[in-house]
Amino acid sequence: MADAELSGRVALVTGAGRNIGRAIALALAEGGATVVVNARSNRAEADAVVREIEAKGGRALARLADVADGAAVERMVAAAVERFGRLDILVNNAALRRETPLERMDFAEWREILGSILDGAFHCTKACLPHLRRSGAGAVVNIGGLSAHTGAKHRLHVVTAKSGIVGFTRALAKDLAGDNVTVNCVSPGLIETPRSAAEPQHHRTHQTASGQRGAPADVAATVRFLCGPAARYITGQTIHVNGGAYLG
Repeated sequence: MADAELSGRVALVTGAGRNIGRAIALALAEGGATVVVNARSNRAEADAVVREIEAKGGRALARLADVADGAAVERMVAAAVERFGRLDILVNNAALRRETPLERMDFAEWREILGSILDGAFHCTKACLPHLRRSGAGAVVNIGGLSAHTGAKHRLHVVTAKSGIVGFTRALAKDLAGDNVTVNCVSPGLIETPRSAAEPQHHRTHQTASGQRGAPADVAATVRFLCGPAARYITGQTIHVNGGAYLG
């Protein structure tokens, strides 16, 4: 890991206790980065990812914080910088996803979903901003979603929030270009992950070009690339990782 492309850099990955977030944390650690593994409330999952990273010789720290809570995010970032002395990479992955018809969706649920995705990206980026600027080669990667580009039934709040992430990425890329901070969005689609609820409806109505589903590691590899030195001329982009399910 000492000779890997992300050696000496520190990354914060939100929602990193499971699935795509976990895969991203592991991929960045394999690239040599020290990783702050965020989870909202599941300490056991975050600690398990830290142990995986440390077992391979990497460095990691688990921190619980609801990204929709700005004060909690500030405490998390402060603890990370106090521990490791810097922060170079932010991956805004944390999200809540539900399927609720509009007639049954109340404003509290609408705000909860937007809070986790859009407010969370805002709070984390704002808290990390001075450290990203000091990095000299900072990188922000926001995790979007297939339904932001195709639409989906009963996901008005999720589609709205994930569409907002695309705009957030473009605007932030312009704001931070002068600070040598790249900002990109990775949009996964039809990724096979364990689910506590039924598979989303839009997964059943889309197909990849090969008919095969992707794995969290496929998304993580793209994120790792965008955080590395070979991607410094890429900013403001949405990269689709969906096996051809959506051709943007």
